[in-house]
Amino acid sequence: MNTQIEYVRPDEIEKRSFEIIGRELEQRGIVLDAVQEPVTKRVIHTTADFDYADTLVYSENAVEKARNLIKNGAHIVTDTNMAKAGINKKRLAGYGGEVHCFMADEDVAAEAKSRGVTRATVSMERAAALHRPVIFAIGNAPTALISLHEMMQEGVFTPAFIIGVPVGFVNVEAAKELIIQSDVPHIVNRGRKGGSNVAAAICNALVYGIHY
Repeated sequence: MNTQIEYVRPDEIEKRSFEIIGRELEQRGIVLDAVQEPVTKRVIHTTADFDYADTLVYSENAVEKARNLIKNGAHIVTDTNMAKAGINKKRLAGYGGEVHCFMADEDVAAEAKSRGVTRATVSMERAAALHRPVIFAIGNAPTALISLHEMMQEGVFTPAFIIGVPVGFVNVEAAKELIIQSDVPHIVNRGRKGGSNVAAAICNALVYGIHY
């Protein structure tokens, strides 16, 4: 354990953190795909967990497809206000995009209760009604992924892109596998790990990597 305090200017902390991540990946013998690297590194930066270098699953050309969607004004729908708060909305707005979270809406809660379903299920239905390309960033509710998969199976809605990183124990791994096995472009973290912070980190990495 390194107990020596290192003085780093506040504006240099993130840069220094990424240098450390790069060095430790090299020490572990891990070589990341060049296109996926900024996304995976930002997730590691957010979590201090190097397991993500092995467990993040990218569909073919996932990063490029997500960035093209963002550049063309796609909206992002999250399953928590925490994820929504963590996404750089100003940068996203520069491309015409917005971030939505319907989970805390009173009418969503009321409808979910009356139908006996989760708020995540109703929220995904609301997102489908936006009638524009939507990137889903799911960091908490596996039921959101299950609902999206059901809508795809029924042919009523196909997401433009899914970031599937819910954290937990119940249905989490199975829900993620549904998305991995689907034809929808995706970035999914296999296993139990994830979270709203991870979902936001992936969104930001995608936005930051766009070059005008």
